[in-house]
Amino acid sequence: MDKERHILHLIRQNPFISQQEIADLIGISRSAVAGYIAQLTRKGEIKGRAYILRDEGMIACIGGANLDRKARGNQRVRLHSSNPVTITESSGGVARNIAENLGRLGCNVSMITCVGEDKEGEWILQETKSHGVDVSPVWRLPSQRTGTYTALLDIDGEMVVSMANMDIYDALTPEMFADRWPHIAAAQVVFLDTNPPADCLEYVIQRCREEKIQLFVDPVSSAKAQKLPQRLDGVEAILPNREEAEELSGIAIQSLSDCEKACEVIRSRGVKHVVVTMGEQGIYYQSAETAEHIPPFPAEVVDVTGAGDAFASGLLYGIINGEPFARACRLGLAASTLTLETKHSVSPLLQPQQLEELVNQYEKE
Repeated sequence: MDKERHILHLIRQNPFISQQEIADLIGISRSAVAGYIAQLTRKGEIKGRAYILRDEGMIACIGGANLDRKARGNQRVRLHSSNPVTITESSGGVARNIAENLGRLGCNVSMITCVGEDKEGEWILQETKSHGVDVSPVWRLPSQRTGTYTALLDIDGEMVVSMANMDIYDALTPEMFADRWPHIAAAQVVFLDTNPPADCLEYVIQRCREEKIQLFVDPVSSAKAQKLPQRLDGVEAILPNREEAEELSGIAIQSLSDCEKACEVIRSRGVKHVVVTMGEQGIYYQSAETAEHIPPFPAEVVDVTGAGDAFASGLLYGIINGEPFARACRLGLAASTLTLETKHSVSPLLQPQQLEELVNQYEKE
């Protein structure tokens, strides 16, 4: 057994073991033990004090957590006119929604974001924590207001327009992420949305590449996709919708052939897998080894909000459970289907058994 593995074994047996005790058991100097522990910390095998070990099943979700408001038209929406609507409020944000979805699916998940010291921020944290998400790494910024996202939906649930107040994320810095890095590095998989500033995105992508941590990126919107660095080497997968894929590739996507070309351009930036979500056309994914178009599962659409986040959650659920990428994509489509059939951005019906049943049913047909 090499010394690093031996040290990890001793720490697993006793997380509060001293460096001198480790040195005595292995037969090396205390300073040599300190060196090995520093190296293991940089690798993310140990995080923080008391030697907290990398959790093989942990997913860290980095990005947005907002208050979502939905105004749904009681009749067909007319622009430049007063519209009767029904308004609902819920916790939202891409990274936060995905974290809650993963919590509902029984995954070990944490959320790294920022909220204001206001009632909206506190409510979001408590709501998210109630679904099994670790919110301890979240920054609470007293001089900022928690982010808000307001969507106007037509009577059929399709989005007409959305408005976002996300100024709070401009307060994030790479130094803040460096401070949280031991927690991030302890994860097996990291999910990153593009709400943080460009320099923070570049920092997380670079560190994950250097430390060989699986990183999944959601561009969030065509405007925010522009914040991503040109080189995306080390990114395991990027999950744009059609519009975001057009922004990332510079190619107008009007057919599957266009989508194939766009994915090739995006992969040339260093990404291993590109998965384009295409609404009623399902998804198209591509890597160096394979490419596939998967139609959507049949669904009675109630509300499209959150379907993309659900897809990412199902995909990550599959990856963390060791599924091949193609089947993980199908689990993503199953999660998306369950979300489309509810009025909630995060489906309360989301359960591992239902995902598996939907995928198995699809594979039999």
